[in-house]
Amino acid sequence: MTICASVSVHAAIITETGLSQLDFEIAGRYYVRMEILISALINGLAVWIAAYVLPGVNVDGFFTAIVVAIILAIVNAVLRPILILLTIPVTVLSLGLFIFVINALLILLVARIVPGFTVDSFWWALAFSLVLSIVNSFLHSLSQP
Repeated sequence: MTICASVSVHAAIITETGLSQLDFEIAGRYYVRMEILISALINGLAVWIAAYVLPGVNVDGFFTAIVVAIILAIVNAVLRPILILLTIPVTVLSLGLFIFVINALLILLVARIVPGFTVDSFWWALAFSLVLSIVNSFLHSLSQP
């Protein structure tokens, strides 16, 4: 949707519903917060399912799975870009396959940080990252309208 179309849609909603601009902005912030909460729950469910499928990965409960999902999102947002930047030569030589190694190492880091989440080895972390991405993609596709 273009900016002009978005502005006209917002203006139409404001005039039709009788909401003020402030009410509309508050509702937008609430919607963003709910999106973040739903995304965290879906990611936690994906972690829980992936850990259930793989015998080398253990999660104590659903709350621990949500904490793992949140910590993994933070680690992926902060450390992953730095690691990818530092390992560009190896990633290029391996035709991008080294990114799987980075993902597995980040999962092992999260396993050290979060109590109640254990990964037995590097290979289980690698399998967990693959299964997690597949399950996460499937669950997020179900949540889209």
